Amino acid sequence: MTSEELDIAFQNAVKSINEHTEPFPADVLLRLYAYFKRATNADHTRAGGKPHISAFKTNALFQTRGLTSDEAKQLYIESVTQYFLYRK
Repeated sequence: MTSEELDIAFQNAVKSINEHTEPFPADVLLRLYAYFKRATNADHTRAGGKPHISAFKTNALFQTRGLTSDEAKQLYIESVTQYFLYRK
């Protein structure tokens, strides 16, 4: 997959998540959050909000350290595909 094809597939995966109206399981949201942040090079958490939620987000980002932007995009796409394939 070329870099351009990867970007298009990533944007399509993000769009499908944003358009989905049903709630997501917390573990799926955290995984997608961390991959998205790494993919877009925005790997920092905002201050404020509920401390325990910030801790989970920080942990999710920590677990994805070392991933390149392209690797994170690919994992995001795979996670979205798997979620929609197996959810019932």
